[in-house]
Amino acid sequence: MAARQPLIPTSAVPWLATGGAIAALCIAWIAQYGFGLAPCELCYWQRYGYWAAIALGIVAILQPARTARRSVALWLLTFAFLATAGLALFHVGIEHKWWQGLATCTGQITSGMTPEELQQAIQNAPIVRCDEPAWTMFGISMAGYNLLYALALTIFTFSGALRSKRA
Repeated sequence: MAARQPLIPTSAVPWLATGGAIAALCIAWIAQYGFGLAPCELCYWQRYGYWAAIALGIVAILQPARTARRSVALWLLTFAFLATAGLALFHVGIEHKWWQGLATCTGQITSGMTPEELQQAIQNAPIVRCDEPAWTMFGISMAGYNLLYALALTIFTFSGALRSKRA
């Protein structure tokens, strides 16, 4: 019985993953500059994962096919997407009040503050808060969609990394 050929060849995985990272950044920029949805601090952090994925994807592309170096680059690419998904999950949790966000991200005001402390907290509050979604569709925020997208890219590159050892 002949071995079943994968739908997407392993050699195409770094190209498609890099393109997926570029697409994520383009969508973020369209939301920001085209639709005026200002990103919060965690939104920017999630973009760093895509920048890392682009760099690692280029490294993977430049490695000869079926080599240990390309396999390592694909594993690192997988971890870049996984880290991005982790940041997105953290962001979604803050939006849903599952856990508390960073002080620099949520601008916390507590009862019992003196007037001076309250004024200082208001003046130092971030312009765009991480705990309030700027946009949702079907009850899912941009961070939620980013989580799903980054997980899909993680699974895709994980599959490619597994196959790269056998290719």
